[in-house]
Amino acid sequence: MPKLTAAQIKKALASLPGWKRKDASITRLYEFKDFVRAMKFVNDAAKIAEQANHHPDIDIRWNKVKLTLSTHDEGGLTEKDTALARRFNSLA
Repeated sequence: MPKLTAAQIKKALASLPGWKRKDASITRLYEFKDFVRAMKFVNDAAKIAEQANHHPDIDIRWNKVKLTLSTHDEGGLTEKDTALARRFNSLA
C-alpha cells in the first residue's frame, strides 16, 4: 500500500476530528469519564485493530487514551491508518 502524499494526509485529517499529524504518524487523545470507560475503549479498539491486522501504539493515563498510527512497513502514513482512525472515532 503506497504512502499518502502531504495533500492526501491533509485532506484525510480534515475528516478525522481530533487526529493530528506528527512526523510520519497521526495521533489522537481520547478522554473518558473514568478509567473503566477508557479501558473499555482500549479493549474495543484492540479488537478492531486485530481484525484489520494493523495495530496502534497505545498510551493509557487513567481516563485518557492516546492512539498513534503509522504504517511502519511503508515508512509513513497510508490509507490503512486513516481507515483505522475513522473506526476508532466511531467507538468514542
